[in-house]
Amino acid sequence: MADRTPPLSVEELRRLVDSGEIDTVVLAFTDMQGRLQGKRFAARFFLDDVLDNGTEGCNYLLAVDVDLNTVDGYTMSSWERGYGDFAMRPDLSTLRRTPWNTGTALVTADLSWHDGLPVVASPRQVLRRQLDRLAEHGWTAWTGTELEFIVFDDSYEEAWSRGYRGMNPANHYNVDYSILGTGRVEPLLRRIRNEMGAAGMIVESAKGECNLGQHEIAFRYDEALITCDQHSVYKTGAKEIAAQEGKSLTFMAKYDEREGNSCHIHLSLRDGSGEPVMADDTGEYGMSKVMRHFLAGQIAAMRDFTLLYAPNINSYKRFRPGSFAPTAVAWGPDNRTCALRVVGHGRSHRFENRLPGGDVNPYLAIAGMVAAGLYGVEHELELPEVCTGNAYTGDAEHVPATLREAAGLWGASPIAREAFGDEVVDHYLNMARVEQDAYDTAVTDWERYRSFERM
Repeated sequence: MADRTPPLSVEELRRLVDSGEIDTVVLAFTDMQGRLQGKRFAARFFLDDVLDNGTEGCNYLLAVDVDLNTVDGYTMSSWERGYGDFAMRPDLSTLRRTPWNTGTALVTADLSWHDGLPVVASPRQVLRRQLDRLAEHGWTAWTGTELEFIVFDDSYEEAWSRGYRGMNPANHYNVDYSILGTGRVEPLLRRIRNEMGAAGMIVESAKGECNLGQHEIAFRYDEALITCDQHSVYKTGAKEIAAQEGKSLTFMAKYDEREGNSCHIHLSLRDGSGEPVMADDTGEYGMSKVMRHFLAGQIAAMRDFTLLYAPNINSYKRFRPGSFAPTAVAWGPDNRTCALRVVGHGRSHRFENRLPGGDVNPYLAIAGMVAAGLYGVEHELELPEVCTGNAYTGDAEHVPATLREAAGLWGASPIAREAFGDEVVDHYLNMARVEQDAYDTAVTDWERYRSFERM
């Protein structure tokens, strides 16, 4: 990653602490589920101790389910291993203010064991490893993530107490691109935009989407690791701002039977001089040879890597025909029915992975896209025929339809094991098993409504 000025320097932090403007520093990492976990420190203690020495956290944080229950099957952390600590070391290039929390700064942590070796299954490290492989070719990945969410006029506490039933979406009709409709929610959207900007992110725009109360705020693309760090901060910050406004919002992939929340991921490559690697005006559809191989790798690995793009039971509810959540393992120029859409021109020439939902862990998804692309380049794979029609009704293969199927493909994938190693593959295979087991044992409202009286 190129050297650049962090959103907040250590010298600026010291000055703000001395003046009393900053009194708290959050040190956090992104867990398997894509959530920020960590500690809040008194700012003076952070500067005097944590800045140079880091801190510790229980290693079970990468070996639990979504409810933070300890579960079996993880090698790195278990009752037998004593649930020890790993080290959390601040990456000072990520230091930033979080204006939505008064007097607070935040810094992203890298995880390592006490002997200094990295925790290879931590999401940020999984991505770092693939970016290192990419750097061996002299390339850097530039990415953008487009997160959709649904806003409700109910607080998170009200939603919980009502079992998430009878909630009130912030818009009562489709407001896709509607200025009037988005104006209804502008006080919240404005706060999120402006405060993310003050946290060091470059905000591009906000727009309405199709589901009731659904919106999207877009940020400028950046180097892959920076994009993922900002993605994680944004998701947490947007929820915190909504809570402060007495509202709630969700990034879950499929909240109801209408349109789901997507997270389209755009990716391009640059060489050591900052020049685009994927663009070639003389190539078919403006694609260079490298891009054709890289995109062919996406096709070859997409079914095996679907677990990285759709990591939860709910992720697969979003995959409905004609829903703008394409499942066909196909590519096409500016074709939203394909899982892979080729867009842009010149320096902006890139491809878009339309498979992930709003629940995706960006580090893992982009690591998967880089690993798939390198597989295509290193094996000089050729692209299948372009799809210019409706990929939903074409003859292309489709991605797995359930978490169980995706986990089976991931665990048996030689592509995944070669790219990520057995430890990472087995770790996330167990995560899928835990999620699947929890779902298989749950009794849902759908079952009660259908069966209580009538069966």
